[in-house]
This record gives sequence, structure tokens and C-alpha cells, in this order.
Amino acid sequence: MPDIYTHIGEILARNARMYPDDIALVERIPAEKKRFEITWKQFDDKANQFANVLIQKGVKKGDRVVHFMMNSIDWLVTYFGIVRTGAWVVPLNFRFTAEDVKYCSDVAEPKVVVFDEEFAGRITAIKDQLPTVSSYICVGNPPAYAESYSKFLESAPATPTNVEISLTDECGLYFTSGTTGQPKPILLTHNNMLCACITENAHHKQTKKDCFILLPPLYHTGAKMHWFGSFIVGAKCVLLKGVSPEWTLDAISEEGGTHIFLLVPWAQDILLKIESGELKLSNYKIDQWRLMHIGAQPVPPSLIKHWKSYFPNMEYDTNFGLSESTGPGCVHLGIGNEHKIGAIGIPGFNWEYKIVDEKGFPVKKGEPGELCVRGNGVMREYYKNPEATAKTLIDGWLFTGDMARADEDGFIWLVDRKKDVIITGGENVFPVEVEDFLHTNPDIKDAAAIGLPDERLGEIVAVVVELKAGRTMTAEELLKFCEPLPKYKRPRKIFFGEVPRNPTGKIEKPKLRKQYSGMEEAFKI
Repeated sequence: MPDIYTHIGEILARNARMYPDDIALVERIPAEKKRFEITWKQFDDKANQFANVLIQKGVKKGDRVVHFMMNSIDWLVTYFGIVRTGAWVVPLNFRFTAEDVKYCSDVAEPKVVVFDEEFAGRITAIKDQLPTVSSYICVGNPPAYAESYSKFLESAPATPTNVEISLTDECGLYFTSGTTGQPKPILLTHNNMLCACITENAHHKQTKKDCFILLPPLYHTGAKMHWFGSFIVGAKCVLLKGVSPEWTLDAISEEGGTHIFLLVPWAQDILLKIESGELKLSNYKIDQWRLMHIGAQPVPPSLIKHWKSYFPNMEYDTNFGLSESTGPGCVHLGIGNEHKIGAIGIPGFNWEYKIVDEKGFPVKKGEPGELCVRGNGVMREYYKNPEATAKTLIDGWLFTGDMARADEDGFIWLVDRKKDVIITGGENVFPVEVEDFLHTNPDIKDAAAIGLPDERLGEIVAVVVELKAGRTMTAEELLKFCEPLPKYKRPRKIFFGEVPRNPTGKIEKPKLRKQYSGMEEAFKI
């Protein structure tokens, strides 16, 4: 029998052996009043079936498979099927445009593309520009050039693939927004994935009896890696499609949810509904709900104080991480440390940190510097980008680009960001993406995008627009122009004025933040 910790595909097989008839996954679609479930044995069999389909299609160890789907049971079945072939999973953000998908495919050079029916239009628009792709597999009704996922599974064997996989093998290629405006490819290994399982479980102590309610998109390392803490012990997971407070509490109550990962806006929405009386906690079975944890953006201490007033006995944790660290957990607040809310916390299980100056030397305690972390979750590299890799990975340390300080108790506090990334509602927006788009408007001379503090979203995208001489534009006209951008990248505040640049031509973002928000920091707790 193979080592159960060889890779996450074998952990799934172990769960199927130990708990064959127990529920593994539940998919709830409240808007359609639908609910689906599968056992660990069914999950394992379906993953094997899809793996065998891919092998029949010529997929071999080290090949790449693009994975472009919305959250569902099939999302995880296909993901684990890919893993079991030894190929790299390339999960894409469902918000990616056809152009984004093409860019990622050009980098990954996939052999197969697996996609949901609702994304067929985007795939169709670029399929003739993807020379490495030999097969398209569609979950749902396939277009003419694609094959049906469900029909494949009807005839495919559920026998294990027996592909030899080690911890050092590459596992996934995750794309995140890059400073050039292009998604940046992050190469993760099986050891990275295993680290996420162990770290998350060590932090939140999931057992077989727990039930995780999962809301964020699975393509994001954060959501999946939070689930990994439950996955490693064979606990049930509920994939909830929709984030309304009512649907969330229904799922917790009806499925026996014990812990949940929320973004700040979702937690705030629940509190507002409770406070207004629209939600009455007495109508729900929530005694078993023991943990709420938050990450992806700065967490206002006032929010947690408010939360604890309604859930005084509930455990709470804040998580900090990056795709480069295989998601959350390299730093976390830690259960029981509510007196330090506002800090991102202490090093996670099996992680260590240092805070360094511009030359890479450790700073004195209390002084700000760049946060660096080291552990088994650190990515292998930025794929096909040795220069970026060399700047980010130094002697095993991951330089995060976040500026931090450590207090007298060793808790880490973020003070600013070295990078100009805007984190709005848990989504990363790099200003250059918005700025480049604005520069396509013939009336605009210059443009700058900055993050402004927002109680609900952490930050919002704001733009400062400098018009060409003699040109006029209203905020409404600019918003109309920005409609082709994904909604989360569109500006929520618009200012017309001069865009200051330093002698080297760089936009002076601290000056703009000071002018329009009263503070130079990118964000403030």
C-alpha cells in the first residue's frame, strides 16, 4: 500500500477505504432549491474515472490540464482526476476573459482543457489559437468541438492509475495577477499541497465529525487549502453556491456546519441581517458551529467585536497567506488571541518568519520591514520567469512584498504594502491593469489607480484621472467606459486631477493616497 502522505490523491483514496459510505461532499444551490451529495467512495471512483479518461487522451505525468469551472462537486472530481495522472492542474479564475485564458494557456501549454458549459463562449473565442490543446472536455452540454464529461465517465473504468508520484513532483500551476498586468504563474508541488493540509488542520483541529461550509471560489488557493484541513481527516464539506446570509445560516443549520471561512463583507452582511431583525438566530441550529475564520483582506477589529457580541463562545482566527505560500496559514492570529485582533498573527504550524530591511538584513523588533516566510508551502518558482523567482525566493525565504512589524509579543502587524496591489473583497487588483485600460480612452492624458479604505471590502478601487487639454468627462461617462472591466476591478471612486510622477516616471501613490484619503498607507486597520 502506498504511503498515505505521498500526495493528496492518495489521501482521497485513504478516505474512500476508511469511510466509503460517509458523505464527502455536498453541493447546495439555494437559488434553484437543489442539493447533491457524494460519498467518499463515489468521489474516489469518479476521480479515478476522470484520470483514466485523461490518460486515454494521452495525458502523461508533467503535462498540463487547464481547469476552468465554477464551484461544484465536479470541480473537485476533475481536479483530483488530473492530479492522479501526474499532470499539473491549471485552475483558472472564473472571472478571466477569453484573452486571460489564452495568455495562461500560452504559458502553460496545456494538452487538455476542461471547462464548464457556461464558459464555452470564452473557450470558443480562442480555441483556434491554442496549438498545444488536443482535447476539450465540457461539463454540461458541449459545443461541437468538445466532448462530454458525463459521457466519458459513464464508460471509464474506476481502477486506480498507479502513476508513481512523489512529494517533490509538480502538482499545479496557479495564476495570480502580476505587476505587469498579466497573470503570474505560480508552480506548486505535491509537498506544498500536503503542507496546506497539515498546517490548516493543526490550526483549526478539524476531526472526522466536523463539517466545513465552503463559499469562496475553489480556483483560489485560499478556499481549497482551508478545506484541506477537513479533507485530511475525512470530514464532510458543503459547497455553498451563493453568499447570502440566509443561505449561509441555512447550510450551517441543515448540514451541521461546524466551521466556515468568510470574507469580511460576508461576515458584515450576516451581522447587519441579525441586527436588523431580518435573521433570528433562534430559527437556526447553530450550537455545533464552533469556528469562524477570516482572511484575504485586513480585518477591522470592530467587526470581530461585533461578531463576538452575537457569538460569544465561537472560536475565531485570522489567516494570512499568498498563492506563493500555497494559500493561507503561513501566518495566523491563532485561536484564543482575540486580544491581538488587527495583527495578522504569529507564524503558522511548521512556518517561520523574519522582517528585513531593503538590504535583506533583519530589522529590530518593532521596526517596519518586508515580511519574509519560510516553510514547506513555499512555491517552487514563478514558472518560466527566473528573474521574478530570483527576486522573490532567496535562500528558501519567500519575500512577500508586504511591509510589517513585530510587537513585543512576537505578533506580526502589516503596516503597508511594498507592492501596489489593491485587495478589494478578497480579490487582488493590480493598479496597472486598471491604468492600462484607462489609457485606451482618447480623452485621458494620465491615470492612476489606488486603494482607498472601505469598512466592508477592506479597500475599494479609486482612480485619479488627468484629462487632455480641452477635453471634458463626467464620472458617469468614465464608469460607462469601464464596463468592460470585471466588476471588482471597476473604480468605485473617481477623482479628476493631476497624476504626480517622480523623476523616474513612477506614479507617486503615497502622495495620491494622502491627498484623497488623508493617509499615505495602502490600507489601515
